[in-house]
Parts: sequence; C-alpha cells; structure tokens
Amino acid sequence: MTTNLNKKKLFIGGEWQEANQYYDLLSPFSRKAIAQVPLAEKETVLKAIECARYGAKEMKKLTALERSNILARAAEIFEKRFEECAFTLAKENAKPLKAARGEIERTIETYKFAAEEAKRIYGETIPMDAAKSGKGRFAYTKREPLGIIAAITPFNFPFNLVAHKLGPAFAAGNAVVLKPASQTPLSAFITAEIFEEAGLPKGALNVVTGKGSVIGDVLITDSRIKMVTFTGSVEVGLGIKEKAGLKKVTLELGSNSAVIVDSVNDIDAVVSRCVEGSFAYAGQVCISLQRIYVHEDLYDEFIHKFIENTKQLKIGDPESESTDLSALIHIKEAERVEKWVEVARKEGTEIAYGGTRTGAILLPTIIKNVKPTQALSCQEAFAPIVSVNSYKTWDEAIDLVNDSLYGLQAGVYTTSMSKAFEAVERLEVGGVIVNDIPSFRVDQMPYGGVKNSGTGREGVKYSVEEMTELKLAVFIL
Repeated sequence: MTTNLNKKKLFIGGEWQEANQYYDLLSPFSRKAIAQVPLAEKETVLKAIECARYGAKEMKKLTALERSNILARAAEIFEKRFEECAFTLAKENAKPLKAARGEIERTIETYKFAAEEAKRIYGETIPMDAAKSGKGRFAYTKREPLGIIAAITPFNFPFNLVAHKLGPAFAAGNAVVLKPASQTPLSAFITAEIFEEAGLPKGALNVVTGKGSVIGDVLITDSRIKMVTFTGSVEVGLGIKEKAGLKKVTLELGSNSAVIVDSVNDIDAVVSRCVEGSFAYAGQVCISLQRIYVHEDLYDEFIHKFIENTKQLKIGDPESESTDLSALIHIKEAERVEKWVEVARKEGTEIAYGGTRTGAILLPTIIKNVKPTQALSCQEAFAPIVSVNSYKTWDEAIDLVNDSLYGLQAGVYTTSMSKAFEAVERLEVGGVIVNDIPSFRVDQMPYGGVKNSGTGREGVKYSVEEMTELKLAVFIL
C-alpha cells in the first residue's frame, strides 16, 4: 500500500468518512498509483441505505423548483471545475483529453436537462364519465418518487452515465446510493463534492466504493431499495434481474453495434464518421461501431479510405492534447481481444490493419469479412476493433445486422427514403440512426435496447418515468 497518495473518503449521509481498508487506484496508461480509494464493507453500505432513507424524505419535501435549482447549481459548478474533471478522466480511465472534455460538456448538459425536467413531471385528468359507473366522479394522476435508488455505474463514462442516473433521480425527488466502477471512483467523489456544494439535502446522495461482490448484493437485495439502475455486462445484469425481486430494474448491457452503408452522397464523410464510431475512446463505448456492412459496389473504395483514415489516429498518453486513442481500461482486456484477433487470423480471416498490442494499448484494428460466428462479430469487443464486410442485397444487410444477440442501436446510410423507413421497421434494435453511425447519442433522447442489450430506457425524461410511481386519485363530486 502506497502511503503518500491522496486518500479518499466515502460520502455517506452528507459526511465524508474513512474506511477500514483502502486500495491503490492505478492509472490504466502509466500503471502508476494515483489515489487511495476506500473499500466499503457490508455494514457501511447498510448505513448508506439508512442515510438514504432520511435523504429520500427530505427530497420529497422539496418543491419542483427547489430540486431544479439544485441541479442547475450543480451544472454551474461542473462548468467551473471543467478542466479538473477532464484531467480526472484522463488519469483514472485513460480517456484522451479531447474525448474527456466532450464527456464533461455532455455531463453539464445532462444535469441542465434534469433541472428542466424537474419542472415538468406531469399527471393527467381521467374522463371518468366515459364509463357508465364513472358519472359524478373526478380523477387525476400524479407521479411520486420511488424513494431510494441504487445506481451501479461503469468505467467508460463515469461522469455522464452517473449524471444519467443522478439527474433524473433527483429531479423526481429520490435519494441515491451510488456504487461507481472500481476503476473510476474519483469522478464519483467529485460529483458528490459538487452536489454537496449545490445544496443537496444530506443523505440524498451516498457514494460507496469497493468490491461489487460486497456492495452490489446488499444494494440489490435490501428491501429499502426501490429501484436498481445498472450499466454494465450481460452476466452481471442477469444476476441483478434474478436477485432484485419486485424492485424496478433498468439495465443497459451493451452491444455489438452495426451500420449498413447502402448508398451515399459523400463517401469521405461516411468513412470519417465510421472511423470515429469505431475507435473513439478505444472502442470502450456501449454503442461503439463494431460491424460495418458495405454494399459490394462501394466496398473497395470504402475499405481503402477507411484504412487510410485510421492510420491518421494519434495513439499515446491520454493527457496529451493530440491523442486520439490510448490504453484500454486494463491490460487483461487488451490481452482478451488480442486472443480473439489471433483466433480469427488462424481461421484465415484477413487483418487489414492493426491487430497488435503494446501493454494495454491495442492498435486500432480493421478486419475484413469476419464470419458471423466469430467472437469479433457476435460478442461485444469493447475495444478498438471493427469488422468490414460486403453484401449484395438490401435484405441480406438487414439480416446480417439482426443476426445478433444484442440490439442497442444500429445505423444505416442510404439515399433511399423508402429503405430508411424500412430499416426503422425491420432492424431489431432500440434505436435506428439514419444516415449516421449507431454511436450517435444526445442526452435527452430515449436510449436503451432489446434482446441482450437490456431493459428500460435512459434519457432524462424517460428515466424520470422509470424512477417515479404513478398514483391515482378519485373523487366523488
């Protein structure tokens, strides 16, 4: 254990508290220790839940305007601490500064959306006299907060994906117990500092860091928790679903997103977007572009320009202003995908570019004509790797995209309006992006998938609906 590092504390009941044990947080890029992070024990998590119960009562007392103002102040403080937040991302999850700044901009925007949404949580009147026995009665609905929400978040967008859970939860008047990914706790602690300064009631946010096997099971099974919102792997998501009982559960579980390039007006612009979608943040994005299906008439030109464009990417230190791509979150992840590439190579699949690894850095990798059964196609890579296949017919392209256990988002490039609408109808995904890559997301849109990509929707308005309960009132006039 390193002793001269910045020693962090748990945030429970509005107080910063030390733990009995700590672990050294290592930079994914340099592998140097950057902080000491507390390991929460079961008793600590139970205390956090009890504090959240008090916090939930205080949140429910706040007016819509008061909740909105807290979220707006948090967004303002994030703006003041912008560069600090961006460099924190570069250190704890090796996100290049250009991408890190983009995440902080989206985080601020997400909290602003939440501040606005807090003011428009509506009910409706019910026309009771539409039923024979409803004459002489008046009814309306209202939305009420659930109480305590457990938020379990991933490493890849530790500010903005936390915002997608905290923002709507606070807008609706809930309290949250947040368990951030073990590799990215620093962003969660900064978020807690910001909400403390913004005037969030004590107990409304509690941050517990440590082992998922210790913290996760307590949060999922405790009866005081009314909802679990989780972003992560299919395996963990299935475990949560099995253990959660009657709790509400929202799961965002990833994908192997695909795009169809059928017909285009500007192939250079399409290539540029596809390179961005494939390799941004080293492919560690739930909607990272992993499969590209190009019409055979465009294929040769597309693959040539795609390789040349990829060669221009700058690889290196995430704290450098020019870096486009850096280390994966852990060397084991780079080794895993490297093995997938070697298996594909032995099976005769052509590695058109990349495929080599140095430590935790995997070169951006382009593979031609991958078989649908190979791991590089049918499993989620979560790495800077993409397959580029050709197809003959439109029906074939649709079938290739749908031949997946996942269904988060898909993209389609076409100059045909009828094909665009047909793609929306036929593609088995939660979102179809027409004339852009599936990696496109703005933070007010509904976001979520089908099949093994999860259940429920994020996007501030839609999360508020998930995080509230509908109550009916009926009056005899």
